[in-house]
Amino acid sequence: MADVESLVRLRVTNAEAHLALDPETYRVPARDAVLRHFTAMLADGSQRNAVLVAELAGHVVGMVEVLRNPDPPDHQILRPELSAAQIHTVVAEDARDRGAGAALIDAAVTWAADHGITYLSAGIHHRNAGAVRFYGRHGFADYGRLMGRQVTGRVQRAS
Repeated sequence: MADVESLVRLRVTNAEAHLALDPETYRVPARDAVLRHFTAMLADGSQRNAVLVAELAGHVVGMVEVLRNPDPPDHQILRPELSAAQIHTVVAEDARDRGAGAALIDAAVTWAADHGITYLSAGIHHRNAGAVRFYGRHGFADYGRLMGRQVTGRVQRAS
């Protein structure tokens, strides 16, 4: 709980950087909402999810969230044995290229393995080349394809 303020700062700073990447997709969440999220997550003793931190000289300089995906419902075709989680990694700008990100990924993989998670994914904006390189260096690769379409309320035929 002593790290909550640092986690909030990292999340808000990260959101501001993503807003610059694509303001149509990203927003800066309200500080109070981020504070409630991390407070609740750290108070939850279920160990369903995790927040792990990296420290440098006694200060939190990075975090990784491991957020377990729900099991697919029994009417879906996906196999429930594939226990998956999403990870979200943030390292403060002034602490990058010093091993904090690598340590966070290693900690997330270890935590996931210890908690029965067999697959980790990281959603990365296509314009965030640094994040693509970072995750690629740590064994993440394209896996399938997520496709989307804007919905305008009107049927549009693709040609």
